[in-house]
Amino acid sequence: MTTYGLLAFEGLEELDLVGPWEVFTASAMLREGADTVTTIAAGTEPVRCAKGLRLIPEHTFADHPRLDVLLVPGGVGTRTEVDHEALIGWIARTASDAAWVTSVCTGALLLHEAGPVRGRRVATHHTFEDALAARGDITVVRDARYVVDGNLVTSQGVSAGIDMALWLIGRLHGVEHARAVRRYIQYEPAPPYLADAPGA
Repeated sequence: MTTYGLLAFEGLEELDLVGPWEVFTASAMLREGADTVTTIAAGTEPVRCAKGLRLIPEHTFADHPRLDVLLVPGGVGTRTEVDHEALIGWIARTASDAAWVTSVCTGALLLHEAGPVRGRRVATHHTFEDALAARGDITVVRDARYVVDGNLVTSQGVSAGIDMALWLIGRLHGVEHARAVRRYIQYEPAPPYLADAPGA
């Protein structure tokens, strides 16, 4: 059994959380309920995400189950949450006990402040790479959808979190299982307007 915990906070980027959530919950469904996926926040009140979606967390920092996988999303809210002592302390404690620590987008900023990414290789949103590198004691890998460094898996922004989550369930439950999840959620990226293909 695998327990996934996804951190929620004001100003998180919706797909940073909901993309991996879809992957993890589809995985749990195909594994016939063997796994648990939950959202965790500082309190019980609804969290307003970056673009207005409201999310009601299932657990607080005080009452969540032990996590095998911790996921920290990004979003504009990370700029203020980086100074939220209770949240940063919770990340540090939880990450030290989790088998896997993951982030999407600027969630890497919170992991840097909390400590788990110090001295390690990470990915983050392309517009935040220089700012994260400037914080020091970190190697930002550019042009990689996700980066694996031991039990740490970090991804670029927004949709890249889906790739990271699919890799992780493949690592946990096998490549064929990850392929089955990808087929179930019909994740076959084929963007109609490729920025690097003039006229596409």
